[in-house]
Amino acid sequence: MAEVEDRGQEFEGKDYTRDGTVDLKGRPVLRSKTGRWRACSFIVGYEIFERLAYMGVQASLVIYLTRKFHEGTVTASNNVTNWAGTAWMTPILGAYIADAYLGRYWTFVLGTAIYLLGMILLTLAVSVPALRPPSCSTTQDCAKASSFQVGIFYLALYIIAIGNGGTKPNLSTMGAEQFDDFEPKERKQKLSYFNWWVFGVFFGFLLSETFLVYIQDTVGWSLGYGLPTAGLVIAVLLFLVGTPFYRHKLPSGSPFTKIAKVFVAAMRKWKVPFPNDPKELHELSMVEYANSGKLRIDHTNALRFFDKAAIKSGSNSSWNLCPVSQVEETKQIIKLLPVLLATFIPSIISAQVNTLFIKQGTTLDRSMGPNFDIPPACLTAFATIFMLTSLVIYDRCFLPTVRRYSQNPRGITMLQRFGIGFVLHIIIATTACLVERKRLSIAREHNIFSKNQTVPLSVFILLPQFALTGIADAFLEVAKQEFFYDQAPEGMKSLGTSFFTTSKGAGSFLSSILLRTVSDATKRNGQKGWILDNLNVSHLDYYYGFLAVLAFLNLLFFLVVSKFFVYNAEVEKSEMDLAQE
Repeated sequence: MAEVEDRGQEFEGKDYTRDGTVDLKGRPVLRSKTGRWRACSFIVGYEIFERLAYMGVQASLVIYLTRKFHEGTVTASNNVTNWAGTAWMTPILGAYIADAYLGRYWTFVLGTAIYLLGMILLTLAVSVPALRPPSCSTTQDCAKASSFQVGIFYLALYIIAIGNGGTKPNLSTMGAEQFDDFEPKERKQKLSYFNWWVFGVFFGFLLSETFLVYIQDTVGWSLGYGLPTAGLVIAVLLFLVGTPFYRHKLPSGSPFTKIAKVFVAAMRKWKVPFPNDPKELHELSMVEYANSGKLRIDHTNALRFFDKAAIKSGSNSSWNLCPVSQVEETKQIIKLLPVLLATFIPSIISAQVNTLFIKQGTTLDRSMGPNFDIPPACLTAFATIFMLTSLVIYDRCFLPTVRRYSQNPRGITMLQRFGIGFVLHIIIATTACLVERKRLSIAREHNIFSKNQTVPLSVFILLPQFALTGIADAFLEVAKQEFFYDQAPEGMKSLGTSFFTTSKGAGSFLSSILLRTVSDATKRNGQKGWILDNLNVSHLDYYYGFLAVLAFLNLLFFLVVSKFFVYNAEVEKSEMDLAQE
């Protein structure tokens, strides 16, 4: 206790942060000289250029694979989603390393170095004659790329995916930690942070989906991939310049080990009866928590089985006896899993934007005037434009209006925002189904059945499904980022943030599995199949209708999950305090 009092006297009268943040050397930081939007400007700036680089690769990847490697529709689409799935799943490893060992800053720096290496190799793979596929026009038989050339290209892609694992779960979390929850003004600013974080992400997407995609389609792949590599270099330099202003949280140990200890301890004592008073459960003193810089979490009655890990029975080994706060941390992670599961189907639908939606666009009339054709991958810019517009309207118009009636600083709850996004994904799949039926009917009317024939229908008929995707992202993608960060325990924030990327990664992998399964299943018994290399004789409308049914069933599942979900007590208190101020 004397040590705590000494620390209090040392910091008395100084404007230090109260949330446990420190500088890179582990020293307490002054609120006035660090953090807030000043620090976040460097972080969001990095994200704009980094997302420009990432989407500069992903947006045209399905086009590159079909044109240069001559892969079929299903194969190319699955290779894109498998790579994207890996890029979104590796953040689980990055979160583990950050929380357990290196901290977010150094894990991020390591991930960025790997990421940059992958981008440089990818640029070389499309530029150096010995590494790139042989040149060929669309009217002649094309020589296939060698196994070495294919291997180098995919090696570069998966190095990028590994690097993304170090950056993605840590940067957004680090940005949120620039606001001190114990300071009311900063706590209010934090409520808008994820809106503007996602705005930066999609602004980077917009630059790549317009300018970079046009360069790749009309000038060449060497410059088209060289520019995003240069953009990533700028991003890294921008982030490093902001280093003196960042606040940091110290690593708090492996989250997986903590969770495993609670599981093992609870299983060992599954026959031991609960004490009559929860206060009899094992817990550390406030002084011990203060000295370690960790927060104490009060006992809750949710998932009571895991309380057995804190029952004082048997040895005091950490694998047999866990403090209440550690048990509550485990509970908080476990209750996120059903919500995470509910996000997989919408992520499957989102995965179609960079694969099948673009392939649809290649079959349509893309001309804008006599001398300009819209590059197929530019179509994703429509989703980004509507997303950015929706986000600004949400933050500046919708949010202030709804706050007056709901008395909730967020306007609507995070789960309500999820629900709106889920409904919109049903509408997206239904709209895509109806648009594809129209495209196929026009193709039949004009006897267009060849793979390379263009359907006399403007590419802008796809605008509704891209626009709805952007609006849905303004609700669901922001909600996922905020929810998984906010509801994760204090010592497992990187792990919680990685649930957002896990949602995207699982959706990408499931999209590959679903696409291949549906393609193979619908070819049985002599049938043509729904998804062929020639979209003019395929039935993508059936596939989109199937996704709409899955999205509807998923919404019902989410409604059940949300009915029983209980927000963390800290969040409820925070919102009540803000509403009263």
